[in-house]
Amino acid sequence: MSVSLLQMTETALASHRPARKWLKALGPRAAVALILQLREGQLGVLMIRRTEREGDPWSGQMAFPGGRMEPDDANGLETARRETEEEIGLHLGAQERCLGRLSELSARRRPISGRLVVSPYVFHLKRAVNFHPDPAEVAEVVWVPLEFLLERDNREEMLWERGGVKLRLPCYFYEGRRIWGLSLQMLDELLDLLSGDSDGRPLWRR
Repeated sequence: MSVSLLQMTETALASHRPARKWLKALGPRAAVALILQLREGQLGVLMIRRTEREGDPWSGQMAFPGGRMEPDDANGLETARRETEEEIGLHLGAQERCLGRLSELSARRRPISGRLVVSPYVFHLKRAVNFHPDPAEVAEVVWVPLEFLLERDNREEMLWERGGVKLRLPCYFYEGRRIWGLSLQMLDELLDLLSGDSDGRPLWRR
């Protein structure tokens, strides 16, 4: 199943046309890496749990390795590779083929800081690796099976509250870790490519 799931992912991404934020040149940009690997009969996607830090809007959340684009980065793909190496010690070289891109997303960093345009890139990791997370950025590295995410019964809801506003939002709980927000939006697009439009999952609005 996982081998065919990987093949489906490669085929789907090869013909996928991700949405782009046309005003991205006017503001800061970032890129992240969604890294896939066949592990013990399952296709896993690499996620990190961010270190809890005061003032970090994504403190303690499940995410993908990545970060802000620097002036020396040639493009978003280079940003995703550089940030992945800096955050978890994984060098995504030529052998780690980029399978494609997902749609650019707009993330609010802080109420007064404006929007950050994030570009997700999907990679296939074939070799065994040892991670060396930067403790200032990453608390742990976790492999989440795509099969778990594709199972609609594993989809849950959470109550999000800020400034007196309460919303019920979709999420997953994987081994006690909550996956939601921007990371879930990226995963949902990937899952849609594999299973069809939402397949009964309540989705975030892109």
